[in-house]
Amino acid sequence: MANITLVDDDENIVASVSLALESHGHKVTAYHDGATGLEALEQSPPDLTILDVKMPRMDGMEVLRRLRQTSQIPVIMLTSKDEEIDEILGFNLGADDYITKPFSQRLLIERVKALLRRAGVDGGEPETSAESSAKAIKRGKLTMDPARHESTWEGKAVKLTVTEFLLLQALAQRPGFVKSRDNLMDAAYDDQVYVDDRTIDSHVKRMRKKFRVVDPEFDAIETLYGVGYRYRES
Repeated sequence: MANITLVDDDENIVASVSLALESHGHKVTAYHDGATGLEALEQSPPDLTILDVKMPRMDGMEVLRRLRQTSQIPVIMLTSKDEEIDEILGFNLGADDYITKPFSQRLLIERVKALLRRAGVDGGEPETSAESSAKAIKRGKLTMDPARHESTWEGKAVKLTVTEFLLLQALAQRPGFVKSRDNLMDAAYDDQVYVDDRTIDSHVKRMRKKFRVVDPEFDAIETLYGVGYRYRES
């Protein structure tokens, strides 16, 4: 079904999560520290990775930070801390999803299934509710190709995570129209996944930062405070 890399130093979690994922047909490769896990992720990128936050040699946040310098593979973060700052930091660094320990195996399987579907892995097309969403989009300096999961600005590639791509696609499909945070949640997340407003804000902030690397004057994603966001063609 999918190649999944699990990086966690807790042997019990590695055993139980691996068993659960493998029972659903996935191939799981596990590593027990962040440094070794990062090296493996860079050398042989999987379809999806699950990262624990607290690990020896290199914590999950640092693994994620370094991984996002070269790769946009889907990432689910695991944490034993029930602290809001961890979640916010994880999304700011580019995590696609977040699960707090202890968690049920069923919850993890559903999150993995949803993220693979959104990424167009698992033998299907990317999750979509409209036929037009699979067509290439060109809005001013922006070009998006959902079939290839590619986006460019003035012809320069901008690498987006699965979640970032789906959020931008939802905005760019109807430039000038305001999308509430709830609208954007529906566009980028599975019905069974709940995220709060700050998660969407973190993804948008990261998207803007990526586009401003290729164009410091990028301002196509407009914030309407208290309402939501809209794509403004330049």
